[in-house]
Amino acid sequence: MKRTYLLLLLMLFPFAQLLAQVNPETQSADTVELDDQRINDLNSGRAVVEESTVMEMLDLVSSITTTKDVYLDIDRDVWNKYGFKEGEVPVYDDSVYMQRIQTLAYETTVPLTYNAHVKSFIDLYANRRRQQTSRMLGLSYVYFPMFEEYLTRYNLPLELKYLAMVESALNPTAGSKAGAKGLWQFMRGTGAEYGLRVSSLVDDRFDPEKETEAACQYLQSLYSRYEDWFLVLAAYNSGPGTVNKAIIRAGGVKNYWAIWPYLPAETRGYVPAFIAVTYVMNYAAEHNLYPMNPGLLMHGTDTVMVRNRVGFDQINECLGVPMVDLEFFNPQYTKRIIPGTQEYPYSLRMPTKYALRFTQLEDSIYSYASRSQKVQEVIEEKVEAVSDSFVHVVKKGESLGSIARKYHVTVASLKKWNHLKRETIHVGQRLTIYRSGAPMAQVSSKTTKSSSSSSKATNTKSSSVKTHTVKKGESLSTISKKYGCTNNDLRKWNNLKSNTLHVGQKLKIKK
Repeated sequence: MKRTYLLLLLMLFPFAQLLAQVNPETQSADTVELDDQRINDLNSGRAVVEESTVMEMLDLVSSITTTKDVYLDIDRDVWNKYGFKEGEVPVYDDSVYMQRIQTLAYETTVPLTYNAHVKSFIDLYANRRRQQTSRMLGLSYVYFPMFEEYLTRYNLPLELKYLAMVESALNPTAGSKAGAKGLWQFMRGTGAEYGLRVSSLVDDRFDPEKETEAACQYLQSLYSRYEDWFLVLAAYNSGPGTVNKAIIRAGGVKNYWAIWPYLPAETRGYVPAFIAVTYVMNYAAEHNLYPMNPGLLMHGTDTVMVRNRVGFDQINECLGVPMVDLEFFNPQYTKRIIPGTQEYPYSLRMPTKYALRFTQLEDSIYSYASRSQKVQEVIEEKVEAVSDSFVHVVKKGESLGSIARKYHVTVASLKKWNHLKRETIHVGQRLTIYRSGAPMAQVSSKTTKSSSSSSKATNTKSSSVKTHTVKKGESLSTISKKYGCTNNDLRKWNNLKSNTLHVGQKLKIKK
């Protein structure tokens, strides 16, 4: 009996905490006056926010490059049903937040509550990071229809779609420091348990549909174990083992708020963040928040099955599909190569008009890809035969000395061939190495008359800096491939802090 009373008190505690703070007569969107106790509560909630990975994911979502073919029509005047001024940030009393969240809780089996920690995350989404929240609102039109389809199929609450916002801010290529990947942030081991494969060319955790289905299966499995959605969310974030230990330390009480003090810092903010983002997505207009246009939506695309090995660049050349579209909708192909076979075809999503052309020209595309590969191999063979050289990409832990020993050359030769003044090298750096231990004196019959002066001119030319103007559909990857360098090279040469480019941007290209 005492245990039943204890559980009841723990469940009512968040409401009791807020009842002491709520002023029922204040319902307007004004600045909230806080007494010392409420300031302490808010500061406590802010600490939970700072310890979570939510802000890290919100920062990453700003770098997503979306397509330019617009289908979502956003008219701020239509969406702004409360007549807010542009840039106005409404702030509400606790009683308003509590009432709205109770309204949402009434329509779901997920026990949504309100307390100081939830309030701090509402402040994060609705006030501190408004631009990123608008970006997520726009991206919700891309992914939520698919999420709802799978959640319905597995008989799960539709509100769980907001979990992906906490996990990745709806960034399909999001990655955490711990190694979790994708919209639903699966670790490699957990993903493998639910059929998400990882290879050198493909990472299924970046496949929106495959990872969404795996997430539904995992959530369903966790609910069958705990039969409590908050415990399920905590286990999804930190693992069942961590939650089980917290339950034991809390005296065996299976209640999220009871085990809250015994959970890792990140997990303590996980459920409050989920409640807050659920609230903000449903009451965005009340906070003068509107979707930022995400570009092309899922319903403007279609999926084709690829039954041969083919690269994004070859599909781009054959069909004219913008490279940015291929990359945005197919982030699972980490090297932009689809290793399809007749026995195991791979899916590829693209705008519908190109998908139709793919089905009509499929065999021709495969033939073109095969010819392109053979031509490239012939070119590489000829270059190797003439120059006797190849390129070594520096790996972690390597030095000039270890590379020289590997290829039986001297450090002095490596420095000379690559115009290095010091022995310092960095990961990803490309080093030219000659198999014979020295460059061949004559490249062809046309160069037999070359003199020291022409050689000097050639060296000057090879070390010069080129300028590339970014064209529509280009990315760092396509440009680096064109000039035989790496993405890191381009970022270093041009002091780029992200992969985002814009049409007309000038990039320095060095040898």
